[in-house]
Amino acid sequence: MRRALTAPALESSRLTTVRLLLIALGGLLAWRMAALAVNATDLFFDEAQYWSWALTPAFGYYSKPPLIAALIGAAGAVCGDGTFCVRVASPILHTVTAGLVFLIGRRLYDERVGLWAALTFATLPGVSLSAGIISTDVPLLAAWALALLGIVGLVQEREGWAPALALGLGIGLGLNAKYAMVFFPVSLAVWLIATPSARPLLRDRRLWAGLAIGAALIAPNLAWNAANKFATFAHTADNAKWGGSLLKPGKGLEFMAAQLAVFGPILLAGLVLTLHRGWRSGLSAADRMLVCFTLPVIAVITAQAFVSRAHANWAATAYVAASILVPAMLLRLDLERWLKASLGLHLVIMALLTAGTSMAGRFILPLAGDPFQRTLGWSEIGTRTAALLAEARAKGQPYAAVIADERAVTAALIYYMRDEATPVQAWLSGPRPLDHYEMTRPFQGAAKGPVLLVSVRQDADRITEQVPAGLGQPCTVRFLTLEGYRGR
Repeated sequence: MRRALTAPALESSRLTTVRLLLIALGGLLAWRMAALAVNATDLFFDEAQYWSWALTPAFGYYSKPPLIAALIGAAGAVCGDGTFCVRVASPILHTVTAGLVFLIGRRLYDERVGLWAALTFATLPGVSLSAGIISTDVPLLAAWALALLGIVGLVQEREGWAPALALGLGIGLGLNAKYAMVFFPVSLAVWLIATPSARPLLRDRRLWAGLAIGAALIAPNLAWNAANKFATFAHTADNAKWGGSLLKPGKGLEFMAAQLAVFGPILLAGLVLTLHRGWRSGLSAADRMLVCFTLPVIAVITAQAFVSRAHANWAATAYVAASILVPAMLLRLDLERWLKASLGLHLVIMALLTAGTSMAGRFILPLAGDPFQRTLGWSEIGTRTAALLAEARAKGQPYAAVIADERAVTAALIYYMRDEATPVQAWLSGPRPLDHYEMTRPFQGAAKGPVLLVSVRQDADRITEQVPAGLGQPCTVRFLTLEGYRGR
């Protein structure tokens, strides 16, 4: 009789938890969609570049694999090319990732941990910032969570191919989002080495099937790289900047401090506490798995920061597992109040980010100036360039092309002059292409007529315009008419 009474109660509890999660994630998604609608920042040049990639679907691009372009292209087919539509996949995918985090937390622990893990991930400061832009980290995090769910399924389910499919899709899509997904199989190997009881998984054909699916999904991008002199690999190596002195403690400390802003101070302290307790008292099987999908990423990127440099988001994949691990430990220690405090702090940060982006260019911060200066002025550069083209046409002396000597300017011009017929081309900066535009649309000389050079470089001649970029220092833009180029 007790079983008959208990089972419906448990089912009711699960339904309540899922309903609460759906309400919370739905509310966050609605907030972020509204925030996108009132976002006053221009597309940053990386975002504009990804949009331009979507115009020419391919299996690869100079600096990144193709998934980001496919996402922007799909969104554009539905709602257009405005900044809202270019960025709209971000809040949607982050919501999906939070749902996957819930499923992982519920499988490894229970409903309560799953709920807190999902809310923790969904409100991370780094996620709130990322939800307002479009970047390769967004699909990467979703793919990482999907692959991790697949591994958990392989461990917990002795039959069925769904976990293998999740693992394969996660790894394959993750690699097509960003090569940082390579840390997933590395973390998997660390976990298998550190956990003898998990090694029978190596004899599970579903694991190898999942890895094979992932390899098959990234194969077209590898073929594209082989046909294009491994451009993306070369860019990734260049981005590491391993030349010169290989000890930069200042950069390392800067990266470590930035993780406070990405993961949040309370959660980061909770992660340190979790690792400390695990070192002294041991870890449960679930804790050990999550540590192995957290610590290797942070360790490698921190080492990279100390020997060269590392952007704050380079360790982002570590915080998928950490968003489950830390709530599980704090709940186990009856420290839910710290989770509530962290959630409250992060919601305040999210609100401040929304307010800030909606008023971008209209306020400055003491000692810091305009925080959005780097994201402003790009649309104005496009507007003024288009005006010069129209003026030249009206005089009967049209420009044959617009050329730019910086990737940032090229990307901005292509996006903000997307209705302009005059082609935008890139000035070759050296013997080999150094960005996507130098590779795909290099200026080789105009067939007839002059060209308009648009430059923000300090060594160009003759200042002709100053473009306001919020309330900060105006962006100096140089417009030069050039003619008679004979090639290199």
